[in-house]
Amino acid sequence: MNYQESREYIDRVTREIPSVLGLEHMRELMKRLGNPQEDLKYVHIAGTNGKGSVIAFLYSALSQAGYCVGRYVSPTLYSYRGRIAVAGQMIDRDSFALYLTQVADAIQVMTADGFPHPTAFEIETAVAFLYFKNKGCDLVLLEVGMGGNLDATNIINNTLLAVLVSISMDHMSFLGNTLSEIAEKKAGIIKEGSHVVTVRQKTEVMEVICEKCRSNHAECTVADAAQAQVVEEGVEGQTIIYEKECYRIPLAGIYQKENAVAALNALKVLDGLGFPTTAEQKKEGLEKVSWNGRFTVLDTEPLFVVDGAHNPAAADMLVQSIEHYFKGKRLIYIMGVFSDKDYQSVIRKTVPLADQIFTIQTPNNVRALPAQKLAEAIEKINPHVEATESVEAAVEKAYGLAEDKDVILAFGSLSFIGIMTETVEEEKKKRKEQQND
Repeated sequence: MNYQESREYIDRVTREIPSVLGLEHMRELMKRLGNPQEDLKYVHIAGTNGKGSVIAFLYSALSQAGYCVGRYVSPTLYSYRGRIAVAGQMIDRDSFALYLTQVADAIQVMTADGFPHPTAFEIETAVAFLYFKNKGCDLVLLEVGMGGNLDATNIINNTLLAVLVSISMDHMSFLGNTLSEIAEKKAGIIKEGSHVVTVRQKTEVMEVICEKCRSNHAECTVADAAQAQVVEEGVEGQTIIYEKECYRIPLAGIYQKENAVAALNALKVLDGLGFPTTAEQKKEGLEKVSWNGRFTVLDTEPLFVVDGAHNPAAADMLVQSIEHYFKGKRLIYIMGVFSDKDYQSVIRKTVPLADQIFTIQTPNNVRALPAQKLAEAIEKINPHVEATESVEAAVEKAYGLAEDKDVILAFGSLSFIGIMTETVEEEKKKRKEQQND
């Protein structure tokens, strides 16, 4: 297959093969591919919110130290291939097509032998393992897709470090209806004798993690963000003091302090596991981190911020950030959500703060809630809502309504952030041209 054919193959599998949790099919597929994942070492990251940010911090710092680091994340905002990257470069088209062809060939034989067809996520994960092995990665930063214990990424055995970010209620239909049940699944990435770093969690979650560490003889470090102090901040970044060291972080959002502290503790553990980084490399790594779509400023006149808040816990964090950075400001929302998310909770938490809300249907996704249905749900709490036919229309309406000191905030799903960013850039160009006429 060429790259276009490989993408069409993935799209077809996404439509036809439903997502499942379980390792049986993944084990069979990887065995037929020669188990390339066994030749790599891992930092495995699970949790509800903050996985991508912690990986971004680690990826930047470890790369600064000269290690060949692989990164596997999902979803991606701007390029499909961005989910698989090594040494700062996403997988090239030819490599993706090459390894996907190998995986597809193995699947053809596998299904002929009577095994079920792997899911799109399992296929992408297999491609990542093949690519990381071929690139000779020193270490792979591996993000869990959903849950932990039965996620396709949990086929790995060589986990040096498991990192657990904030765990809250999400994917209940797959993971359970209580925090303890969900924590049990996410803590399933903890392997016998591995090291663990967790942020400070709610009591019932900490109990599960501590028990899982005890039963697996895993050494646990609790990264406590309360021990870090923010000494300078704004919508374009913040500076924190942690363990007497000063770190500049070019990411806003009050939750990024916790993610940075988790990453710093992970780096400290890795120091003793054969991957040391100097104090300067840690500082430089955090300062040069790039992770868009998390309370990211797209424009300043007026202020336009995009955030991936898509579940109740993320909505709580977003509200805290709004009240922290934009107290007293007039807020204009652009919202789009997935129908299978707890969007009612997100609505209850966020929409009372808005002066006007424009709803969109997340483009090109079968899970997207129609803009009109979202508007009807919002209207029960805030009547100042209007459904729009596209991202472009919502952005144009928001800009048309906003005055200089107002804030436009787009959120509800990570999936539309790429097109939202492109649309805002086009709108900025158009406005600049109009000013110059």
